[in-house]
Amino acid sequence: MADQSATSPTVTARVSAIVMAGKRSGALDPLAEAAGVAQKAVVPVNGVPMIERVVAAVAACPEVAAIRVVAHEPDEIAAIPLIARLTEEGRLAFAEGRFNIVDSVVSGAEGADFPLLITTADNCLVTPEGYSEFIAKCLAEDAQGAAGLATREAVQAADPIGQKRFYEFSDGGYSNCNMYWIGSRTALAAAEIMREGGQFVKYPSRIIKAFGLMNLVRFRLGWGSKEKLFAQISRRFGFKLVPVVLSDGHYAIDVDNERTLNVTEKILKVREGDRSGENRSGDTAIA
Repeated sequence: MADQSATSPTVTARVSAIVMAGKRSGALDPLAEAAGVAQKAVVPVNGVPMIERVVAAVAACPEVAAIRVVAHEPDEIAAIPLIARLTEEGRLAFAEGRFNIVDSVVSGAEGADFPLLITTADNCLVTPEGYSEFIAKCLAEDAQGAAGLATREAVQAADPIGQKRFYEFSDGGYSNCNMYWIGSRTALAAAEIMREGGQFVKYPSRIIKAFGLMNLVRFRLGWGSKEKLFAQISRRFGFKLVPVVLSDGHYAIDVDNERTLNVTEKILKVREGDRSGENRSGDTAIA
């Protein structure tokens, strides 16, 4: 299908969304094991499988057209009523999860219209408005690649312990929101940045492989702004990559472990009440 990297500002953007719902090879994820399910993506968070929450938010975003769910074991996900309905309507399709995250992104992008919004199945606190904000800012920047970030202050305002690690730049600390943008098929090469799974704060050696030694030094010492680092990365790849700062620190809190699961459930119970004991047989509302 033809790329749609140029979008008129007077027309609602039609973006393809890719939801990464794969599983790591090897041992069963501890959260999945505790919940009695086969994979982390279907672990219930305040009574609703996390993948269902993310797909509902993406589907309610007016800029999003087609949705791709990238999964190694799709059957368990496909059985969720909301997923089944969107699949039957032809709006959602599955793509095969591959050995690593980059090849999985490429799998999800096969046959898709661009631009692409990429998010993850554990992004339970991102709202449709959050995805719309990210898309609008990417289009305004005419970005070929982008990463969503939230400031340290916004994240800590959302929850003081929701996120403990931050990227340090000269203009402050930022946290990754697991939202990415690929503006065209040519820019799909930007996915190579995530070849070893990202998590640059935990594994600084990955910065050397992705961005080079000097950028690791600048990153560790807090030299330069985030815009300067992204400009240097843009020169390395040959197209425009930008940092997109989002307004809500909740978007940086995802479900990685028992601690962040508890934080996320606490926030969701404030938003929607305690749903953990519900006997659910229908769809999550798309609104």
